[in-house]
Amino acid sequence: MRSGPSRAGFPGSPAGSVSCRAGRCLFFFCGGRYEGGIETVVGCVFLCQLRPVRFGTGHAGGGTSGAEGGERILDVGCGDGFLAQRMQLAGCEVVGIDTSRELVAAARARGVDARVMNAEAMTFAPGFDAVFSNAALHWMRRQDRVIDGAWRALKPGGRFVVECGGKGNIDGILNGLKKAFARRGLEPDVVPSPWHFAGVPEMRQRLEARGFVVQEIALFGRPTPLPAGVEGWLSVFAHDFLASFDAENRKDFLDDVTEYCRPALMKPDGSWVADYVRLRFSATKPVTADD
Repeated sequence: MRSGPSRAGFPGSPAGSVSCRAGRCLFFFCGGRYEGGIETVVGCVFLCQLRPVRFGTGHAGGGTSGAEGGERILDVGCGDGFLAQRMQLAGCEVVGIDTSRELVAAARARGVDARVMNAEAMTFAPGFDAVFSNAALHWMRRQDRVIDGAWRALKPGGRFVVECGGKGNIDGILNGLKKAFARRGLEPDVVPSPWHFAGVPEMRQRLEARGFVVQEIALFGRPTPLPAGVEGWLSVFAHDFLASFDAENRKDFLDDVTEYCRPALMKPDGSWVADYVRLRFSATKPVTADD
């Protein structure tokens, strides 16, 4: 559930190993990491907004660049701690939260101060210079609660920096799911979506309603290879849609979804590319904020 910048920099494209355009990213190289054939983490993700971490001219430490830290950062939806660990190597003090006990344990094994916590019910007092979230906010359907928790966690002047799935994300896959349900005489919304993909106007309104000043916000396509195909992607990310089927019927359902997705998502060479759309923003809590 993760992705980063293109060879041209912001806004972004599929994984590659490229330098951050801003020249001040927490990673010298911004590229993809794959688990089980699915892209789950990509490096840069606008982390250059997490200043004033300072960088030297070297590129030692597997991607960190002579960083001097001092910032305290909250990683919302930290997963296994891959990015949180990189921020720590850059000299930041990082607290990560996630609802998965298994992922929190993995993050702790990396040396991250990770805690089991629902982002829609964060309990932090103001104390963070930045709140960061990568490829997680779209899994949180009550996004106003997350924004409110980020606001409370930030010091005045702090930044809220996010990349997540945006409006139009995986439309091709969702259409395949709807057709496969319809073929079985089921309404398309028989299983509530576990995701909410906001667009720019919606997210800007939510942020500004809470008091944030939006510095940058953009929605952009990032076609993303699926090495394990649509079936592999669904098996990892779409448990809610598959849970009601037994093993035999689940395979039939996956086959149908794959066929419905084929015209839009399979390339002439037989490879699969998902129609990812990402929403990326950086917003600031005003220095004058009193809560």
